[in-house]
Amino acid sequence: MALGPWQIAIVLVLVVLLFGGKGKISSIMGDMGKGITSFKKGLKDEVKDAKDAADEALDVTPPKATSQKKKDKS
Repeated sequence: MALGPWQIAIVLVLVVLLFGGKGKISSIMGDMGKGITSFKKGLKDEVKDAKDAADEALDVTPPKATSQKKKDKS
């Protein structure tokens, strides 16, 4: 399958648009990469915050031994 002049021109235009020095699409791709990186970092921070909150939580469960003794005496 031979490439014609139109196929080569289309491929070159796409390469220049995607990987060009100051093209709008290349800056959009860079911003998208930064967004993905900060999103992943945010997910990791939420996991750390959840672990810290779990460590600070108070245990309000009543003790089992005292509640059973009171029910037996009644």
